[in-house]
Order: sequence, then C-alpha cells, then structure tokens
Amino acid sequence: MALTIILWGHALAALLFCMIALSQLRDATTALPRLTFVVALIATALWALAVAGIDARDVTARVAESLRNLAWLGFMFALVRRDRDAPHLRAIAFVYGAVVLIVLAGIGIVLVAAIDPGTAPQLDSARVLLRMMVAVSALVLVHHLYAAVAPRARGGIRLVVIALAGMWGMDFVLSGIRYATDGYAVELIAVRGVAMALLAPLFAIAVLRNGDWTLRLSRSVAWQSLSLAGVVLYLLMMALATSAIAAIGGDNARMAQTAFVFGSTAATLTLVSSPWLKAWTKVKLAKHLFRHRYDYRAEWIRFTDTLGKPEGAVALDARVVKAVADLTDSPAGLLLVPDGAALGIGAGWNWDRDTLPATAGEEALARHIATDGRIVELDSVRATGAVTADAASVPQWMLDLPEAWAVVPLVHLDRLQGAILLARPPVDRALDWEDFDLLRIAGRQVASYLAEARAQEALAEGERFDEFNRRFAFILHDIKNLVSQLTLTARNAERHADNPEFRADMIATLQDSAGRMNDLLARLSQHHSARGEDLRSVEMLQLIERVAARRRAQHPVVTKGTAALAHADPVRLEQLLGHLLQNAIEASAPTDPVTIAVGRDGDAVTIDVIDHGCGMSPAFLRDKLFKPFVSSKPGGFGIGAFEARQLAQGMGGGVSVTSREGAGTHFRISLAATAPHHMEQAA
Repeated sequence: MALTIILWGHALAALLFCMIALSQLRDATTALPRLTFVVALIATALWALAVAGIDARDVTARVAESLRNLAWLGFMFALVRRDRDAPHLRAIAFVYGAVVLIVLAGIGIVLVAAIDPGTAPQLDSARVLLRMMVAVSALVLVHHLYAAVAPRARGGIRLVVIALAGMWGMDFVLSGIRYATDGYAVELIAVRGVAMALLAPLFAIAVLRNGDWTLRLSRSVAWQSLSLAGVVLYLLMMALATSAIAAIGGDNARMAQTAFVFGSTAATLTLVSSPWLKAWTKVKLAKHLFRHRYDYRAEWIRFTDTLGKPEGAVALDARVVKAVADLTDSPAGLLLVPDGAALGIGAGWNWDRDTLPATAGEEALARHIATDGRIVELDSVRATGAVTADAASVPQWMLDLPEAWAVVPLVHLDRLQGAILLARPPVDRALDWEDFDLLRIAGRQVASYLAEARAQEALAEGERFDEFNRRFAFILHDIKNLVSQLTLTARNAERHADNPEFRADMIATLQDSAGRMNDLLARLSQHHSARGEDLRSVEMLQLIERVAARRRAQHPVVTKGTAALAHADPVRLEQLLGHLLQNAIEASAPTDPVTIAVGRDGDAVTIDVIDHGCGMSPAFLRDKLFKPFVSSKPGGFGIGAFEARQLAQGMGGGVSVTSREGAGTHFRISLAATAPHHMEQAA
C-alpha cells in the first residue's frame, strides 16, 4: 500500500511541477528570479519522477534531490541579491555558499558510495547527517527570505516561502528519523509524495509580473484549495492514526479505531462549523496571503445583490443594514433615521431591540457625522479618555452596548440620510484604512438608495394628493352646477310657487339634488368607486327627456328626435349631459330655450346640445375649451367640458363642438349605436 502511494504521489507531484514549469517557459529569460524559478520547478519534477519510477534510495533519486535543493537555493539567492541595499548581504551570500558546499559534499558521498559499494555503510550516516544539515540550513534561509524580502514584495512570495518551508521541513523529519532509527521510513516517504503534490498549487499561483513577485490569488480558489488540502491532510492523518492504533491496540484495536474516528470527526465538525473559526480563517488569509483585505469585486456583487434582490417581503431599510453589515462580517446592524434635526432608531437586522432605549433623539451625533462625514469607531471612543469631537457626539447608550462597533454615516449630496450602527464581528479587530474606505463608499451608495426611495414615497404621496385634487375639482364643479340649479329654482319659486306643477317639479329637483350631493360626498373617499353601470343599450330619447325634466324648473329645455339605442352607461351619460346642459343654460338668455336632439350619423348615435347664447371664439375652442381649469365664464372652474370629454371617451365615444361668438354653441356627443335587433329587446 505504501509503495503504491509513493508511486502515485510522487508521479502526480512530478506532473504538476512539470506543468507549472512549462507554463513559465515563455518568460523564463526576462528576469533572473523567473529563470531560476523555472529551473527549480524542472529539477523538482525530475526528482519526483526519479522517486516514483526508480526508488528513493537509488543514487539517481538522491542526486536529483540534491540538484533540486541547489536549484531552489539559487532561486532564493536570486531574490535576496535583487535588494542590493539589504543589510549583511555579504554574510548572507556566504551562508548560501556554505549550504551549497554541504549539498555538493552530499552529492560527492552519494557518488563515492555508488562507485565503491563497500564504503556505502560507512558513508551512509554521514550522508544522512549532511541531508539534515542542508534541511536545517535551508529552513533558516527560508525564514530570512520571509523576513527580508517578503514584506518588501508586498506578500508576493509568501506562498512560495510556505511551500519551501513545507518541502524542507518534510526532508528534515525524514532525515531525522532515518538518522535516529537507522531505518527506512516507507510510510513517511509516501506522505512526502502526497505533500509535494499538495504544495504544487502554492508554486503555481506564484506569478512573476513586471520584474517583481506578486501573488494574484482568487480568494474563492484559495479558500477551496486550502479546504481541500485540509481534508486530504485530515484523511491522511486519520489513516496513519488508525494504522498506529491497529499496531498497538491488540484485541481492542477495532473498538479503539471506531472510538477515535467518531470522536475526532465530531470534534472536527464542531470546530469547523464555528462562525468564529471561519471569520478568523478569513482574516488570517486576507492578512497573510493577499494584498488587500477585501475582494472588492465579490463584495460589491454581494452588496448590490442584497440591495436589489429582496428576499421575500424584506423592506429596503432592513436590506440596507444587512448589505453594509455583510461587508465587515458584522452579525447585526441598526439603521438610525432622520427625525427632525436628530437621529431616531429605525429598522434593524438581527439586533436585539430590548437593548435599545425607548427614544433616541441624537442631535449631536447627527450634526457631527453630517458635518464631518467620517466613520466613528466606538472602541477608540471608549479607549480615549480625552474629550474629542467623536466622544462628545456619541450617545452614552451606544458606548454602553458592548456589541456596538462602528457608526457609518449615510450622506447623499451633502445631506444626511441616516446612519448605520454595526455590531462587532466574530473576530474582534480594529478598523483600518480599507474598512474606512469601503464603508464610506458603501454608505454613499446606500444613502442614494434611501434618498431615491424617500423621493419615490414623496412622489407617490404627491400623486395621491393630485388624484384627490382632481376628484375634488370634478366634484366641486358638480356642486357648482347643483348650486346654480337650486338658485334658479329658488328664484322661480317666487313667481310660480302657486303653480302645483311647478311645486312638483321643485320637489323632484330638490330630491334629485340631495341624492347627487350625497353621491358627490361619497366620491371624495379614495376607496370609493364611481357609481356607474356596465355599458349597455340605452334608449337615448327617454334619457334626454329625464335629464331635461330636471332642468325645466330653472330654464326652458326642448327635446326632440327619434328613438335610438346607444351603447352607454346611463349614469355617466346623464352626468355628461348635465355638464353640457348647465353650460348651455348659463350661456343663454333666461327666455332662450336650450335644445337637446337625438339623431343618427352612420353607425353612431348623436346627442346635440344647442344654445343660442354668447358663443366662443375659434382660439378658445382650439386652445382652451377642453383644458382643465380654463373657463370663459366669470367664476367658472373650467371643468365641465374637460370632464364631459373624459366621460364620453370612457364609453367609447367622443365630444365635438362648433360655436360662433354671438350666435351660440353646438355640442355633439357621439356614441356607438346598438344593433337594430336589440331595440326590440330593449322595448
């Protein structure tokens, strides 16, 4: 089993290192570190291939291992000598030279033992001791490389340093066990092959760019790769542990193996599922492997998705808080909304509202963050005893909440839209410049969302007022018509009160006016649907006679025409005729009758309202007649003709007009005629 793992582990490592080297051959001559890097990759691939294809104890594999060490030492020295201002450069070069001599001495011993096999037992201990010295010296040089070069390279070679430390650390363990036990650790060699295959991706993501080493590593790939490596190492450790238990457990080995596997798996799952461990790992990865703390592309995509794609019925205020809190892994957040000149407590996300005060009119905080626009770090306010602008503005209840971490102002176009109070993340840390920059940009974006949402609310409220005003204007116009009708009735009552027919008409007029006023009051409600009926066949002559009868008490009205059916709503049609008839009566002299005539015009039924009053000018007909709130009459509202056209169009018809100044006006209502066979059904 171990030999199989040695074969496949080292073969896989050889394949991976060879692929990495081939991918770097194109630019191998552009810089010395890249050239030595490619040479080291090729040497490592040849060594792994020799171990897999021949044997780790063969002279070819041992020489290949020494050449691999020389190649990596050359790569490290090429990086060190690039910084010619580094202190003790000569001393470091001397150390590298000494280690190279040790490696060459080891090669010499291997070759002598191969030429004269009789000396192999005597030279074997010296060879193993030299391997240990090389491994220890190389680890010291790796530490120097990390301390001297990696910080200057902005993290560019940190993964390479980690991989080299792992490679030589494994060599040191193997050589130490070989020297101490004088045995051949086949299992550890198998582990080394798997480990080298896992270390290959670390070399693969080390890329040379513009003469300097910079690691451009995808965070998701790094996380997944490290997770995979952790799983593989865990399984490998489990296999070694269960093998050791089987060797020393005796009759109870099976039970001990089961207990160990169950207990270690449960402990590992508990540890891995901890939010604190996940947050701690992300912080450490960002700190040691990446140039920036945040993957700005991924964070911004998640940020905009949270704002733009609500889950269920989550309100915008809660989504805003969650979007900002997710950026810093904060488990909760609270929105502070403008309340006059202060900030009040608004929507929250995962925040325990029992810990909040009943009221919070924070005028000082609102003034401070609106003027300064800076993010307030509450831990620094708690730690600073001096009275600063931040300390003077932050309310005491925020400082008393241990989970309160930072206050992010939401400013849009120099106007404060609110603030977000963030809870402390699972891994407590101080805010740095990246946090401030990201939260400041996110705060501005969130503020624009809130400002737009509030503008939309104000617009919707204005539209509701406009609708109410429009409905009120129509109703007010109808009330004016009713008042005019009642005024004329009262005036005529002085002359015709003794006439029984007039009294009957007057009572009918009063009852109709009272009913219409109740309907008008009901129409003021925004939940009221206009009283009406579905469009149906309506006998026009009967309808106009009914409308004229209600108005004859105030003015002479003449009806004429022939029976005709039209497709209409009788309630809306009576309202339409009422508007036009009222306008005609007001434009006519008291003794001049107004005529309502029913006729046909092709497939349409027409209703003509004709008066001989003052008439209207062509300019007024063209530009102002059907415009709301424009009237030619003193005290007029300018609603009647506009609403008449709206009502006619709602029934699929229209209103046209002809008029001459001093000669009168002729309004024509056109409605769709009902088919002839419907007339018998209507009759």
